[in-house]
Amino acid sequence: MRTGTAHVRLGDGPALRLTAGEGAWIPADGHAGTPADGRAETPADGRSGQTITTEPGTVAFPLCPHAGVGARGLPELTRFDVPGDWHDWLIQLFNLQVTPFSGNGYSPEAIAELLRRPGSRPPVLSGPGREPSPEGFASPAMPRARGARAVAEELMRDPALDLTVEQWASRVLSSARSLRRDFLAGTGLTFEQWRLHCRLGAAAEFLAAGYDVDQVAALVGFASRNGLTRAFKGRFGLTPREFGRKLFARPGAAGLTRRAAAARQTDDLIRMIRETDTPAAPDMLPPASTPSHTNDVHVLSWMYRGSGYLDIGDRRYERERGVATWIPAELEHVTGLRENSVSLPLGNASTADLHLTAPLQVRFSPAWDDYLMFCSISARSALRPDGHDPRHILGLFADQVAAQRALSVPMPTDPRARAVAMECLRRIGEPSGAQGIEAGGTPDADVRAEIHRAFRDETGMTLGRWRYAARMRVARDLLAGGAPPSAVARRTGYAHLPTFSAAFSRFHGLSPREYQEREAAGSR
Repeated sequence: MRTGTAHVRLGDGPALRLTAGEGAWIPADGHAGTPADGRAETPADGRSGQTITTEPGTVAFPLCPHAGVGARGLPELTRFDVPGDWHDWLIQLFNLQVTPFSGNGYSPEAIAELLRRPGSRPPVLSGPGREPSPEGFASPAMPRARGARAVAEELMRDPALDLTVEQWASRVLSSARSLRRDFLAGTGLTFEQWRLHCRLGAAAEFLAAGYDVDQVAALVGFASRNGLTRAFKGRFGLTPREFGRKLFARPGAAGLTRRAAAARQTDDLIRMIRETDTPAAPDMLPPASTPSHTNDVHVLSWMYRGSGYLDIGDRRYERERGVATWIPAELEHVTGLRENSVSLPLGNASTADLHLTAPLQVRFSPAWDDYLMFCSISARSALRPDGHDPRHILGLFADQVAAQRALSVPMPTDPRARAVAMECLRRIGEPSGAQGIEAGGTPDADVRAEIHRAFRDETGMTLGRWRYAARMRVARDLLAGGAPPSAVARRTGYAHLPTFSAAFSRFHGLSPREYQEREAAGSR
């Protein structure tokens, strides 16, 4: 809970009231549904489900910790205090759950990057009968087929999952026969062999992290320590106990892999929930980045803390605190975060809703933080208000762009004229707006005479001339930022580059290319 008040209920039980700085451990027996009553809510199923309802003005982050936490968590709904030094780490945890920073969905391995102890190195194995070696350990190969890979990723996250092949096939909309075939073709191992290798690899990591053999057996899905011992020795030529002794006898060999670090952090979270010896949060948030990828939709990403970057081709766009960036669809890119930085996704837009060929940025002041967090949670979780409109973020961004542009040209003070000016700024990229403006403009026929008079008296320009000046100011900013003139023409509402170049040259006395070269020379 960042701000406000929330109520959590399991089935027909009593509601648990939460306020800012508190958290709730919710056992894994409920499910989320559709919000109701204008408040952010996930409803119950009337039996074992959960309902989370937030009051107006509340920001509450729904979080899914490491998959193994369920086995060691509490069986009942539990309230706990969240120390202040954990808040930003948990907000970043939400980001890693819902963005490509964690690969395809939430990945404990990616979250564990936040938890690595200074100087740690992953312990690895080299094969049967050989000493534990930093060069030899490798996870089993991942299958290539989509359904089989989804199953493999789930098992890598939680090796203890004990579903049959038929149950796994049902989850990925496949058949058991196809799933078995895809594992064998993609990895050279049967499904059962692959799962065993996955479990034994995880067991080695947990042993290196200091867990005892009984704990490791439960963590990776063995019914007893004897079963783990037999399988481990058959695979590596060492019993789990022998492996642990030899690993820790070698100076510098012990350390935490990502999966083991995530398990350790699970223990820390459970200690916090139980309010026993609450651990300190990590000293810093390390840098993070996504793999190079494309999106089918435009994605709006906001820097809540620190700074980051967006790389498209050989061009880098800086992302500072408070800056929200539309990342265009279908452009291969990498997004990154620097040390002690946190970003959050605010929403998506289809290519039909938003015409975008290059990144578009706008800055929000810190006063927007709570509301933007609420937007992010509503866009990427089941905790959202009744009638949530995912297109709302488009209007919000356009309004902020208009407010920023208003600082670039004189604004009328008359309320009606100012409303017209704001609407012009919002729609500055629409092609229809370019008609008749370059030469002083023919005023819109439906704009009342007193509004035209207000523009002349309060800005020194006619409405048409004012719109022209606003468009040219936006064009200057885009060119100075390195956008090519063709993209600037489209972004400022011109259907053709020559028309834009002529208008820009008349207004500034030099062509878009000349202006851009002058700005680039001045910054060197």
